[in-house]
Amino acid sequence: GVRDVLFLYEENRCSMTYMYEYPEYLKIKLPKKTAKRYPAYELYLYGEGNYAEENKNLLLTGIPVLFLPGNAGSYKQVRSLGSIALRKAEDVDFKYHFNFFSVNFNEELVALYGGSLQQQTKFVHECIKVILKLYRDREFAPTSVAIVGHSMGGLVARALLTLKNFKPELINLLITQATPHVAPVMPLDKYLTDFYTAVNNHWILKAQDLRNLTTLSVAGGFRDYQVRSGLAFLPRLSQHDSALSVVSSAVPRAWASTDHLSIVWCKELILATIRAFFDLIDENTRQITEDPKKRMSVLNHHFVRHPAKIFEENPEAFTELTGAFMWITVKASKWTYSLYNDSDGKYFTFPLASHRKSYSHVYCENSMLDTSSWIYGCVNSNSSMCLEATDLSWRAELLPTTKVVILKLQDYPSLSHIVIQVPPTVGNKYTLDCEFFKEDSRTVQLPVTHLFSFGLSSSKILLNSTGLLYNVQLQHFNQIYQAFKIYIESHCQSLKERKPSVYRLHIPWSHEDSIIVAKVPSFTEISAKLHIAQPENDSRIPELNIYSSSDCQYEVILKTSLLQVLGQIIRFHAGSLPVYIVSNILLTYGGQLSTLISTGQCSDFSLELVRTAKPYKVEPLISIVVFLQGFNWFREIWQSLSLPEVDAAVLSSRDAWFPLVSLILFLFGTGIAYWSGVFFSTSLRLFSSLWLTLIRPTVPQKDKLITPRRLCGVLSLALVSWTTCGAFAVFIVYLQYLFKSVHVFVASVFYFQDSDHSKETSQNSSIHTVKNQSSMDSISEATQSLSNSTIAEAINSLKMHVTILNLFTWIVLLNLPSLIYWLKNLRYNVRLDPDPCRSTAIIIVCILEILMNSSTSEVKSSKLLKIAAKVPLPLSVAMLAFGRMHLYKVPHFVIFSLLLHVLCCIV
Repeated sequence: GVRDVLFLYEENRCSMTYMYEYPEYLKIKLPKKTAKRYPAYELYLYGEGNYAEENKNLLLTGIPVLFLPGNAGSYKQVRSLGSIALRKAEDVDFKYHFNFFSVNFNEELVALYGGSLQQQTKFVHECIKVILKLYRDREFAPTSVAIVGHSMGGLVARALLTLKNFKPELINLLITQATPHVAPVMPLDKYLTDFYTAVNNHWILKAQDLRNLTTLSVAGGFRDYQVRSGLAFLPRLSQHDSALSVVSSAVPRAWASTDHLSIVWCKELILATIRAFFDLIDENTRQITEDPKKRMSVLNHHFVRHPAKIFEENPEAFTELTGAFMWITVKASKWTYSLYNDSDGKYFTFPLASHRKSYSHVYCENSMLDTSSWIYGCVNSNSSMCLEATDLSWRAELLPTTKVVILKLQDYPSLSHIVIQVPPTVGNKYTLDCEFFKEDSRTVQLPVTHLFSFGLSSSKILLNSTGLLYNVQLQHFNQIYQAFKIYIESHCQSLKERKPSVYRLHIPWSHEDSIIVAKVPSFTEISAKLHIAQPENDSRIPELNIYSSSDCQYEVILKTSLLQVLGQIIRFHAGSLPVYIVSNILLTYGGQLSTLISTGQCSDFSLELVRTAKPYKVEPLISIVVFLQGFNWFREIWQSLSLPEVDAAVLSSRDAWFPLVSLILFLFGTGIAYWSGVFFSTSLRLFSSLWLTLIRPTVPQKDKLITPRRLCGVLSLALVSWTTCGAFAVFIVYLQYLFKSVHVFVASVFYFQDSDHSKETSQNSSIHTVKNQSSMDSISEATQSLSNSTIAEAINSLKMHVTILNLFTWIVLLNLPSLIYWLKNLRYNVRLDPDPCRSTAIIIVCILEILMNSSTSEVKSSKLLKIAAKVPLPLSVAMLAFGRMHLYKVPHFVIFSLLLHVLCCIV
């Protein structure tokens, strides 16, 4: 599954964008108050060549666009947009042009640490005010700014509207690239989840206020394994239709999936964005249009359905067909026309009266991919020619190798003829095809195979007709855990050269189509899986559209792909894996405490994990609670107890929960926990071997758990946590614990070797000296029994330390982002504020300082041991119930369990 997500995706079909002149970034001077409040952030204006030189005095006359980078993103990522916009402006002799600004967020890790998101949002607000001031007193001064946000930059842009003093009219257009709008990819701290909740709630509750803001979200598709496309779809807003979400694989003229970084420089996608920007300009104001309907129609034109025509806001309803062209009537139901170097223009007319009874649709395709009109509907005609026609070219759709029109005859009762215009061509070779057909004859049902068929069975269909279009309906394909491989094999009767076939997997409830172009004859493999499950109120069926070659036969075979099903599980739920791993280790820890009660010995981590970490101990209870939450009476009781909603129930409501997914993730977690235990033990042995070769270990003196020295250590680390960064204090105490465990391991190995050596010495001396035999034996026995009990206790303690270290390794990893963030911003501020783990760090420091000096002998005699051994099981259940979507809660469950262990050492 991991391999499927990280490696088995389509090749990168994006072209790189290049700058024609050296890119320059002009730093914009901010007001002193703003610069002092946000010392790490900066605002830049992009330019290159002469354009950059002209703008150094900041006498700007263009249309302002602000680029916001994402998680660890650079302000220099604006160059692809800025450079292509500059080239496009040169094409129109700078009649219109855009000024691209970019914010430097100091490459902060905002996807993992949410503490600075609010700060970034406020800084962007200040930047917008500074940008608009630059245009003051200009002839066509802008009153708003368009924003392009990559990754978390898109979320920061949406968060602007949650600020109290922000005026919504300051933004009229927002384009986000691979932005996780629905939920954070890794919910590692409370600030991050709270920020998401505030933004999404505001956008749903204040939807009426957002009517004048047009939002486009572009997702990367399956190549983007960092942010799955389902997260990039804007939350569905029923009140208004000014938001649009698309996957890059469905964007016309791009038709390519992008990874998380290439979405910023993918030439095909950037071209679509810049074309849309220029089509959005209002000729009167020379700024982006204030008309929301026009903005949406432009975005639909460039990002959803491109008719292979240059955008027009109000195309003429009727047109006269002029020109000294030859008029030819075609009465056949199927027609093909190829031309090359034809100097005469022609009009081909298809009378509809004779076809209306026999056929329901007409389909035409044209391989000439220019932007001129080519197909018309005749409204007023005489016997030989058409006087007035409606331009049906706007009903066309652009595909990679052709432009196609499908018309339902019933929708055009007033049309008497269809007219195809063939202009004179010089040096161009292209083909036109038209056919009338009945929808039923071209629509075929193909039931998808069951999830548990494991690819052993298949659904098969043979398309024998000589038609140009087939729609294969994939019945019962509506859930995200379904994944299939579709094989299409084409056979042709003759070996003549043919245009390639186009296969489109069309998902009707979201713009996530994928298109593949295949040679004919050929054998093609298509992956079919969803980014978004079918909504409850939607009954439409996904289709495989085959734009075929005539006189060819197509065989379609569909099989369940087990690897891709596992890939979907990882894609949708890999973020919750740490919860399952820690849950397994916590169950093992509880098992070790139980064996300590029953046998007096601490069992080995790997053996105890195999014995104790069983999914049936935790999964059924959560499943029962999720099932009961479907009933109102249970929900009322649950809410009256002030309990948070179970994460699995929330995921179910988002259609992102699979049957048996939790079991699979639990078993995967068991595997990772097992190998992390093996890795720890091996690492400990390696460090110990190194230690033994360098230093002769000292005999550790048995000491009190709490000494003045240790108390000073705790207080100093608590001070570090409070004054700098909690994660830093946790990391220091973790390294201290690691060092102590290595020391214990070395000591136990040394005692073992030393006892063997003393035994050997006593035996050798007995050969040479018979007189001292009895005294030597008694000393040897005493030493051996003492060393054996010391070694046994040391080994028991070591096994417990390895498990506790294993638990805390995951806590350190979950807190690592805030530590990295703090280290990166150390030159601006010594104290991390806000700090997601400041208070928990102080508790962790106190716990670990005691545990690293404890042994199992102290725990064995405790009255609280039975309670401490039973607590990890309910804590594991609670962790899986409430921690999957809130990873920052995981340390709290571990801390509670180990707090009992500390009490066992004392009481």
